[in-house]
Amino acid sequence: MKEVTVQELKSMMDRNEEFQLIDVREPFEYEVSHLNGLNIPLSGVVIEAEKISKDIPVIIQCRSGKRSAQAVMLLEQQGYTNLSNLKGGILAWKEEIDPELDVY
Repeated sequence: MKEVTVQELKSMMDRNEEFQLIDVREPFEYEVSHLNGLNIPLSGVVIEAEKISKDIPVIIQCRSGKRSAQAVMLLEQQGYTNLSNLKGGILAWKEEIDPELDVY
């Protein structure tokens, strides 16, 4: 499974690279803090797969990287080949990029 670090994601954002960010946490978690990704909870990721691009890089994130890794595996079974897991999730983002970010 391909992984992207929070530093790599920040660089992609800073360079305005074309990619899609999918946040697979639950809506109540997304409300606490997010990185402006599209919120599709893990339980609905296969059902809502049509919202996930197949022709640009897609980074999947969650709180720690575990649920997003599950989402990557589920979507790869659906034929996706352009996915990366955000290593360490939003917790790593808070630790390395934005210490002011609220996390639970």
